[in-house]
Amino acid sequence: MTDHRRWYDRDPLLQEAMELLCLSPDDSKDMAAEYILKLQDQVAADVIERVYETITKFQDKGNRWYDNDPVMIKAVELLRVAPPHVQRAAAKKLIHVLTRDDLKESNPDQISEEK
Repeated sequence: MTDHRRWYDRDPLLQEAMELLCLSPDDSKDMAAEYILKLQDQVAADVIERVYETITKFQDKGNRWYDNDPVMIKAVELLRVAPPHVQRAAAKKLIHVLTRDDLKESNPDQISEEK
């Protein structure tokens, strides 16, 4: 069994999306965060509460590349707790749009259809 350091290392697609996001310019990160935050509609309310607890715990205190940005913490945490099919669909979309810089036109409502 392989140990993974980060939650997204278990899935090569998620890993690629997160690494691409990490390396993206700030304006692309902002658009990506907005896109990911739209996933809230597909994540249960009790999970959303855990997301807010995580934000409070790590904001300005963590070592991760996104810990200094409360919006990005929330976005990444939402992605982390989303169902696997939503994670993979979002990762595919992020990879696609970050490599083409067309996040403005992406529609996260289509994610639920891509199981």
